[in-house]
Amino acid sequence: MADSFTTKTLHISSGGDESVSDLTADCERFLREAAAGRSGLLNVFVPHATAGIALIETGAGSDTDLLAALRDLLPADSRWQHRHGSPGHGRDHVLPAFVPPHATLPVIDGHLALGTWQSVCLVDTNVDNPDRQVRLSFLG
Repeated sequence: MADSFTTKTLHISSGGDESVSDLTADCERFLREAAAGRSGLLNVFVPHATAGIALIETGAGSDTDLLAALRDLLPADSRWQHRHGSPGHGRDHVLPAFVPPHATLPVIDGHLALGTWQSVCLVDTNVDNPDRQVRLSFLG
């Protein structure tokens, strides 16, 4: 069987707050149709300069801990050279150096091959842009 490439864009609204949004169920829904039981790779990409994709446990506080750690590491204050937008918005433009805007994940028999506690998440600290796109692409 020849390799195939399928892609879809998700539209995510963070509500204008710092957020960690779990995309795992969206990825699995996409793979049910796109992979149709095949193995391959899923690429998750956020085409924004102020958001990232992380593999993290959710629901047990790790998502809140991640946002707290990012606030400590990248405080929203006046130190940033990039100064448009909300106060401290320059830190949002540094975020993708710490939480990259992409992840490539193994797909086995049509399902994500994640660890027990891993979830695919959009990490968004930019309160000025509550509407995000996330591109899912399957190659298999």
